[in-house]
Amino acid sequence: MTHIHKVSGQPAESGLSVTLRSYQHEAVARVVSHFRASSEPAVVVLPTGSGKSLVIAELARLARGRVLVLAHVRELVEQNHAKYRAYGLEADIFSAGLGRKEAGRQVVFGSVQSVVRSLQRFVSPSDGQGTFTLLVIDECHRVSMDENSSYRQVIDALRQRNPRLKVLGLTATPHRLGEGFIYHRHHHGMVRGDDSCFFRDCVFEQPLRLMVKQGYLAAPRRIDAAVERYDFSQLRPAASGLFQEEELNRVVAGNRATPGIIAEVVERAQGRQGVMLFAASVAHAEEILGYLPSGLAALITGATPSCEREALIDAFKARELKYLVNVAVLTTGFDAPHVDLIAILRPTESVSLYQQIVGRGLRLAPGKVDCLILDYAGNSWDLYAPEVGSPRPDSDAGPVQVECPACGHANLFWGKRDGDLVVEHFGRRCHGLVGDDDKATTSPSEQCGAGSGAYKEQRGAESGACKEQRGAGSGACRKRQCSFRFRFKVCDQCGAENDIAARRCPGCQTLLVDADDKLKEALRLKDARVLRVSGMQLEAMLNGRGLPRLKVSYFDEDGASLSEWFALETPAQRGAFAAVFLRDHLRAPGIRWSPRTPDEVIAEQRRLRHPDFVVGRKVGRHWQVREKLFDYTGRYRRAAAAR
Repeated sequence: MTHIHKVSGQPAESGLSVTLRSYQHEAVARVVSHFRASSEPAVVVLPTGSGKSLVIAELARLARGRVLVLAHVRELVEQNHAKYRAYGLEADIFSAGLGRKEAGRQVVFGSVQSVVRSLQRFVSPSDGQGTFTLLVIDECHRVSMDENSSYRQVIDALRQRNPRLKVLGLTATPHRLGEGFIYHRHHHGMVRGDDSCFFRDCVFEQPLRLMVKQGYLAAPRRIDAAVERYDFSQLRPAASGLFQEEELNRVVAGNRATPGIIAEVVERAQGRQGVMLFAASVAHAEEILGYLPSGLAALITGATPSCEREALIDAFKARELKYLVNVAVLTTGFDAPHVDLIAILRPTESVSLYQQIVGRGLRLAPGKVDCLILDYAGNSWDLYAPEVGSPRPDSDAGPVQVECPACGHANLFWGKRDGDLVVEHFGRRCHGLVGDDDKATTSPSEQCGAGSGAYKEQRGAESGACKEQRGAGSGACRKRQCSFRFRFKVCDQCGAENDIAARRCPGCQTLLVDADDKLKEALRLKDARVLRVSGMQLEAMLNGRGLPRLKVSYFDEDGASLSEWFALETPAQRGAFAAVFLRDHLRAPGIRWSPRTPDEVIAEQRRLRHPDFVVGRKVGRHWQVREKLFDYTGRYRRAAAAR
């Protein structure tokens, strides 16, 4: 533990001090180290209830210049400001919702909505105030890729004033629905999000499971409901990635299961301190409220007036109300540590939302042993499972670990298992960071932060901790992403393997031949045959000399077929089979599998997939397979799935 005292020269309230936990101190050290070496935006990932406000307060205390701390709701603005004042330091608040618009002190806590409407006060400070050197964004997963969003407007405006502005985000769930991870590189040495991500590095992450194990958070205890549940299995999210309220209502409105569900919640709540219920829609929430004990329950929706909402939340925190029903409004920025029962009566679109909901009940409180989780919507998310970063391809997929054959990095992809065997995954490229990238472009003095960074060189114990971590946040910058691709399209000009969605080869800049153009050209040729593949058959055969061969036949919907044969007798033949067949056909490419006979291949054909299209050319009296198209997304119709 590191004991933090008041800063010399600052006013302090008598007897106030703050003690950081070890992981909070490490997070601060990683951030300081990163920003000494780089001005690239960084992220710290801390679970709900882990004390993000204290980390923010310590970083603001250590900063050498002006600091702006942004949040999207006034509750977070108020919480973060209160933690900073616990140091005995004063800071301004700029939030219309809190009735204060002050921006003169070194540290300002503001709501993004209020700040973006008054940018001139932040980009043209009064004499003696100086420019902002550090911008901290709480719940930073809300920072959109859209450059016209409120957060991006604030960032761009502050950067115009100070090009070396440091931008730090903190969040419990570093992903955006439909976009994946919000940062590019992780300090453990892996790529998580696209290179286009605004945040470049995750410099520190504290796992939720470790927080629970160490006793910093209450243990979530999920119980299978004993009554009938809602069936949301037929619903599909809209293009936005969100479920439509009218579709949710078709499932829950007047559902016969609701009275039994609420009766069970009330029964389970005996002996519990505080209960939060998450409803699917406003109409659903109103129905739920009608079944809860009168006088002990309240409802909050997006339409609840601000003053009424505040009064209801205060009554709930004071234990005057035991049950609080809400519709998607209390998933972030809500802090009621006594909550020890969470009832989920709606589908959650992502593991992030599921974690945010459950996180409302994980804070510690006197007399609280655990948090009971009752899920009546069939959500299949694992609270401890990390986000994979891309949308779940289907409901049967789950996180699987796939080792890269090139660098050995343990990738996490969506996939499927058969027992312990990963039989399918949907990864495209290895996420590992390997080797050295471009040489550093900053001078030694800039790298150590001399005279120009957001943080001073620290002395004593704090300095030693930061020195140990120096480069931890920026080491990934010197590395490049592993080039191994699990799935790819080959450039006809240079032979390079490109992403399956690439339009141009980055190596030789050649425009890659479109799959539709390949099909169109083949369809025009008299000596070509194009199959829309609906099935694939494997057979162990003997050739004319009695030698074993593997025959692979592809069929279209009308029964037409094309075949190819493979020998697996020698190491060279098995190597060729792996290169020209397994590399494309494996449902889980990269998983080590070296069959030695046709029978071994047939016995494990569950591991193989068939192409979407096969193109054959006639050579003499026979047809030869010349082209196979996988992962097809063009305008031609694909065959129905093989039965």
